[in-house]
Amino acid sequence: MMIIMNMMFTIIYMYLLGNMIFVSKHKHLLIVLLSLEFIVLSIFFLMMLFLNYIEFDMYMLMVFLVFSVCEGALGLSILVSMIRTHGNDYFQSLSML
Repeated sequence: MMIIMNMMFTIIYMYLLGNMIFVSKHKHLLIVLLSLEFIVLSIFFLMMLFLNYIEFDMYMLMVFLVFSVCEGALGLSILVSMIRTHGNDYFQSLSML
């Protein structure tokens, strides 16, 4: 039981660290996308730990992984198109007009 609690606190710390990076490093799109993937990874670990603890099927994790891969591919395609059009991944180079 103590090992599960330690793992849960570590995963929650990972989640909070990812959120802190997401909020503080908002100049580059690549760093924002990497912090979002880190948050998704910590949520995946937390769901895996929770579903193992209650002895539930892992089908929900497969659905979650499919959506997270789709989110990563969409973010990468946005990053590539932004670099092709603007030459960098700064949010400042985007015009709001």
